[in-house]
Amino acid sequence: MNRRRISLGFLVLMMLGFNCSAEVYRWLDGQGQVQLGDRPPANVQAQSLDLRINSYSPQPLSPAPVAAQGQGKPVVVYSAAWCPACVKAKKYLQARNIPYTEYDIERSAQGRRDYQRYHGKGVPLIVVGESRMTGFSASLFNQLYGTL
Repeated sequence: MNRRRISLGFLVLMMLGFNCSAEVYRWLDGQGQVQLGDRPPANVQAQSLDLRINSYSPQPLSPAPVAAQGQGKPVVVYSAAWCPACVKAKKYLQARNIPYTEYDIERSAQGRRDYQRYHGKGVPLIVVGESRMTGFSASLFNQLYGTL
């Protein structure tokens, strides 16, 4: 009976550990470079980020933004200069000659407005035709774009 209680207690503790969440902060270092971490230095002003798991949404968005002309569905990438997933997504699109329009949400007023209109919570936010995905996954992108 005692072993059973210990096992049950251990199981409960393990489950509680998986439900914990952590804050992620963004700040500029002394050289003006963007830094991310779970604890910002005490001597800088840091912004708490609301991060979400990569996802995609096949639900229609309206109205769809004007995108680059080309074959297939129009593709729009809302990105940020500091985002490694954004770089990966853009390299993927370029390597496959998929035309896209990019908006840096920190440098483009139009991009920031569209991003907020879509209630963006992470970058890249990729709009394919009337569907979108947050983050980047080649297989999910291919499903949205209709390629293999």
